[in-house]
Amino acid sequence: MSDTADKFRRYLAQTSDAPIGLEIARAEGSWLYATDGRRYLDLIAGIGVSALGHGHPAVLTAIEGQARRHLHVMVYGEFVIEAQARLAARLAELLPPQLSRTYFTSSGAEAIEGALKAARKFTHREGFVAFDGAYHGDTMGALALAGNPAFREPFGALPGPVTHLPFGDLDAVAAISDKIAAVVIEPVQAEGGVRIPSLEFVRALRERCDQAGALLIFDEVLTGFGRTGRLFALEHFGVVPDMIVFAKALGGGLPLGAFAARDEVMSVLAHDPPLGHITTFGGHPLSCAAALASLDVIVGERLWERAKVIGDRIRAALLAFGDDNVVAVRGLGLLIGLELSDAELTRRFVAESIANGVVINWTLNADKVVRLAPPLTIADAEIDFALATMRSALARAGISSQGRS
Repeated sequence: MSDTADKFRRYLAQTSDAPIGLEIARAEGSWLYATDGRRYLDLIAGIGVSALGHGHPAVLTAIEGQARRHLHVMVYGEFVIEAQARLAARLAELLPPQLSRTYFTSSGAEAIEGALKAARKFTHREGFVAFDGAYHGDTMGALALAGNPAFREPFGALPGPVTHLPFGDLDAVAAISDKIAAVVIEPVQAEGGVRIPSLEFVRALRERCDQAGALLIFDEVLTGFGRTGRLFALEHFGVVPDMIVFAKALGGGLPLGAFAARDEVMSVLAHDPPLGHITTFGGHPLSCAAALASLDVIVGERLWERAKVIGDRIRAALLAFGDDNVVAVRGLGLLIGLELSDAELTRRFVAESIANGVVINWTLNADKVVRLAPPLTIADAEIDFALATMRSALARAGISSQGRS
């Protein structure tokens, strides 16, 4: 064990009993380079953060330029920060007109918290609706929305009230009443096993929220910025939410989240009291500069179109594995779920893939589903390597499982 790995084990709070433990020396493009000289294809892009891969030149140039100007001054208060203002204006150009006002945060969970506060203050209601299988972050309010009780219950009473409804159930939307401030939904449930709601369900949800006077919040923390084959996942459904939440790929590799809505909703955070919602680091100029550069590349190169083509190719190849352990392959663009027959097999498949140079992971709320979310810039030869590696890994994992039984 290296000195760094020893410090990792001794002094960092651990998030699991068995961390992957790759010791990363550097990262470039779609690849992670470990201190032992091995390299690994990053097929999860830092959980969707590194949409342009690692170390994209445009992003690095923007970071260097902003770092030479200034770092933190005062993010919220009386100062006008150019990178922040330009990014907000660019988002307003790209989003539907009803989502023209943006509040920047440091993370997706923090953005969810801000959106919940705004929804309560705007509607003068307390209740929320979320869905089984949902994941919206791990702060207390975001955790209250989580669709998996195993993650909620160990932490006692959480903010609420929150009603959890079956994801995709058309009949369930009738439960949205005039006591609900907002309904929060992911256009594609990533941690829930890459589940995609029907067009009819999302439109029924929009209609019921309008009837009940509840706000509809789309959590596009993972699905935004080209990931699903559209610039924003909302475009698949022809529905505009009242609020939208971003993070992950937004920051171009640096910490950045945001929530956006129309003026009348966002304005409630500015008065009674003033400064009723503030953040020390949200919208940091370095993150905003990186975000703007990343967004310009995604839009300029129309990378969502590439995501659709590559995603279709990967899903077809996974189905062509012809392995009896493959139960389903689903996804939109480069957000792909591979469902296997057994949770232990899934764990072994992930371990075998990583051991042979391809980093993948399973989902929190569906332990038989492996999620793939590679950089939007991944090369064809890299896809070939990933598919060949995963095919062999699945075969080995299946043999190992049969040997145990």
